[in-house]
Amino acid sequence: MTWAIGIDLGGTTLKAVVVTAEGVIRQRATRPIKEGVDGIADWIARANDMVREFEQQERATAPAIGVCSPGLASLDGRYIAHLPGKLAGAERLDWTQALGGRVRVPVLNDAHAALLGEAWIGAARECRHVVLLTLGTGVGGAVMSDGRLLRGAIGRAGHLGHMSLEVDGARSIVGMPGAVEVMVGDCTIRERTNGTYASTADLVAAHLAGNAAATNVWLRSVHALAVAVASYINLFDPEVVVIGGGIANAGEALFSPLRSEVERIEWRPGGHAVPLVPAGLGEWAGAIGAAREAIPPASL
Repeated sequence: MTWAIGIDLGGTTLKAVVVTAEGVIRQRATRPIKEGVDGIADWIARANDMVREFEQQERATAPAIGVCSPGLASLDGRYIAHLPGKLAGAERLDWTQALGGRVRVPVLNDAHAALLGEAWIGAARECRHVVLLTLGTGVGGAVMSDGRLLRGAIGRAGHLGHMSLEVDGARSIVGMPGAVEVMVGDCTIRERTNGTYASTADLVAAHLAGNAAATNVWLRSVHALAVAVASYINLFDPEVVVIGGGIANAGEALFSPLRSEVERIEWRPGGHAVPLVPAGLGEWAGAIGAAREAIPPASL
């Protein structure tokens, strides 16, 4: 039986899974980690501990290990090459060496990994053309075309949250005016609600409770997201658009008005509509996708 370990490096936690080549999840684990440069040794130690624990349970040495993290992966897939402003120390950390050098450890962007997971055993299973959006503090994304993950020349492809919707709008963290994540992400919720709400979850709760001002802000955010989704459909012609992240936990409070808005503006040749579906793997999508990346293609 071929299997792999997938590790997802987040801001405060390491998440890891054991997955077989058939897509069966055999083990899961989560460990808290320290933030900042001082945390590097902690990340490495905890990741190695998780690998050893998994190997003890499997009674075998891990044949494959993959890692995902925020940031742009290097062209050779050995480390994160660019990650300004967060997870200090993650840049240029060679995970093959960090995990003992027994196997080559591929490293990829966390949204790219999440898409690989969703297309393998999640909400986009058996699809070859997929757009993934992750709605949280910011807006992340990834694209699969004809079964291949779009990575781009320097690993930048799929940063869908930094597409501009308003040419004179406030700039995102990469300097893009009126970016999708500025219009939708938790990072601007205080500005968009004049300081009334600290999170999108609070805004949605007020909307569902009948607060007219909250409803106005929420539906404007949903409209912006719908314009972005319809634009991605025109750009990439996907079979499905998968939406995950913490904001997607709003469920039908998000998906019902979003589908209605997209229906009004989506270009539908021959009446063809692209399904909008919630992500299926939750917080484990990145780790599962990292494991999928590590499994030799011949074993899948």
